[in-house]
Amino acid sequence: MSRSILFVTGTRADFGKLEPLATATRDAGFAVSFFVTGMHMLARYGLTKVEVHRTPGVQVHEFLNQRPGDPQDMVLAKTVTGFSDFVKEAQPDLVVIHGDRVEALACALVCATNYIRCAHIEGGEVSGTIDEIYRHCNSKLASDHFVSSKDAARRVMAMGEPKAHIHAIGSPELDFHAGPSGVSLAEVKSRYDLPFDNYGICVFHPVTSEADSMGAQAASLFGALAVSGRPFVVIAPNNDPGSTAIFDSIDAVPKDQFRVLPSMRFAHFSELMKNASAMVGNSSAGVREAPFIGLPSLDIGTRQTNRAKSPSVFFADATDTGAIAEFLRAQWGKSYPRHDAFGGGSAASRFADILKAAPFWETSLQKTFHDTAS
Repeated sequence: MSRSILFVTGTRADFGKLEPLATATRDAGFAVSFFVTGMHMLARYGLTKVEVHRTPGVQVHEFLNQRPGDPQDMVLAKTVTGFSDFVKEAQPDLVVIHGDRVEALACALVCATNYIRCAHIEGGEVSGTIDEIYRHCNSKLASDHFVSSKDAARRVMAMGEPKAHIHAIGSPELDFHAGPSGVSLAEVKSRYDLPFDNYGICVFHPVTSEADSMGAQAASLFGALAVSGRPFVVIAPNNDPGSTAIFDSIDAVPKDQFRVLPSMRFAHFSELMKNASAMVGNSSAGVREAPFIGLPSLDIGTRQTNRAKSPSVFFADATDTGAIAEFLRAQWGKSYPRHDAFGGGSAASRFADILKAAPFWETSLQKTFHDTAS
């Protein structure tokens, strides 16, 4: 009987990273399923659970872990309870979590306390918010690590994780961007009613530690974009505290200059990025995917602090309207060489190859601290 691999997804963003891994694992002969929760289940964010259901050859289990306005500690508690009940029935051989979301933290905690093998994707990275705390907690709770770079591997080792359990495979979402999206720009524009021939992309998420100022930051950012006269496709923010204030600013933008979408299918978003003139905001897509595509991006605020080292990524505070205007003037429509520090598009095949090898399954689930200090 094939081993069972359970992927946990709570957002459209982490699904874009997990889907290539799940597909490669399924094709390698494993029984693949998804535990779908978080933003995927909320209508305001596009009810993106439907994207998971479109993945052929996998099973999907849905769990509603929150109501609008729930604080993150309550979301954590609900997810722990729901996931604990589910894995007792499903009994997966491996649970795969991604990144820094509270849903991943809840599921990693359940795995650790029940001695279930757990693989953490893209640990060892740095950023400027509470996301970094969650990410490092996930790394300590997980038994195995699939990281995006040698720097990330070094940081996970610094947390006491054994080198044999750390695999640098690159960022899995780049697998998708490395090839054709499978749709044309005309199809994207038709599906999402995009009237622009020349456009930028804006994705601006709340920073939980700055929730009180997110309204002012969003008002300044979207005000600067409006003054520029440049057309933008705006993707709605995630549901962290502070998102309501960002939605208030988005609701006020000129409708003929901005096309606001709750979400996009990943293939369509990839094609949209490949044909954009610039990207603005604080999404990881701006500091990871945009450089890989060669798209100039302006990283706003603290959410991705210290995460980007590409020549095509620029930085500004949300209130620095002069810097935002200068970026749009100088970088709009430029193209940069592909930045491949986070992989070249082969993460999924490398992931599947590691899971197919017997040594991966033979390591102990009793964790010990491996001190790398000299």
